[in-house]
Amino acid sequence: GAYSNKSDENTGVIAMIDLLIKDLDKEMTEAETEEKNAQVDYQATMSDAADKRAQDSKSLTEKDSFKADFETALQGHGEAQKSAVSELMATDKYISSLHAECDWLLQYFDVRKAARADEVDALTRAKAVLSGADYALLQTRSSGFLSRM
Repeated sequence: GAYSNKSDENTGVIAMIDLLIKDLDKEMTEAETEEKNAQVDYQATMSDAADKRAQDSKSLTEKDSFKADFETALQGHGEAQKSAVSELMATDKYISSLHAECDWLLQYFDVRKAARADEVDALTRAKAVLSGADYALLQTRSSGFLSRM
């Protein structure tokens, strides 16, 4: 009977060790599966991150290109604006000179009209004199003292 108890005890211990080995194999298999899944997830995440970096890099390059184009256009518009401003200033100066000339013409219009009328009258008399008329005794304009009153 002593062997049978020992044998039963050994069988119980061996069964427990076998159970522990099975549990350990099962846990290792689960751990390997989880690690493989985690590795696949990690690789997918890294691939997505690389794609995102590539897109961001491309987007940054495009934005830098747009920025450079806009800065070039801005510089061109600035030069055009300077040119337009200087042209406007020249036009304003020309308009000012025309305005001064027109003011002078308006101011002296009556004087010039009278002088022109006198000149036409003098030319008409000169023509008449050359044609034989005698204006020696004719008074054309009274500039005496009594005519002023």
